[in-house]
Amino acid sequence: MRSESEFLAEYAKSHRNRTNQIVHIFCVPLIFWATLGLFWLIPLGHLIPGIPEAYQPWVNVATLGALPVMAFYMRLSLWSAATGLVWLAISFALIVWMEQAQLPMFAIFVATWVAAWAVQFWGHKVEGAKPSFADDLVFLLIGPLFVQQKLQRGL
Repeated sequence: MRSESEFLAEYAKSHRNRTNQIVHIFCVPLIFWATLGLFWLIPLGHLIPGIPEAYQPWVNVATLGALPVMAFYMRLSLWSAATGLVWLAISFALIVWMEQAQLPMFAIFVATWVAAWAVQFWGHKVEGAKPSFADDLVFLLIGPLFVQQKLQRGL
C-alpha cells in the first residue's frame, strides 16, 4: 500500500488550481458529512443478533463503515487517524443533532451531496484535470486528508 505522503502527492497533482482547492475545502467536508448521513439512514442494528434495542439505531452502515475507514487512516499515520476521527466525530454529532431536531435528513443529505459533487466537478473542470478517484476509489478517503492539510498549512 502507498504511504500517506504518496497518496497526498498523487492527489495534489489534480488539485493545483487555487479555485479547485477552495472548492474542495468547502465541498469535501459536505460530501463526507452527507455521505455519512445517507449511510446513517440505513439501519443494521436490528439485523445483528444480541444488540440491545436501545443501541440498534446507532448500528448502521455509517457507524459500521467508519471502522474500516479508521483502520485505513490508522495504517497511514497517527495524523490521518486523528483527522479521520475528528471528521467522523463532527459529522456524527451533526447527524445526531439533525435526528433529534427531526429535520428532513434524507432530503438534506441528498441535496447537499448532489450540490457539493456538482461544484466539485466544476472545480475539476476549472482545474482541467479529472478527479483522483476516477483512477482509484481509495482517493475518496484521501480528500479529507488533503483538505485538512490545506487548512493546517493555509492555502
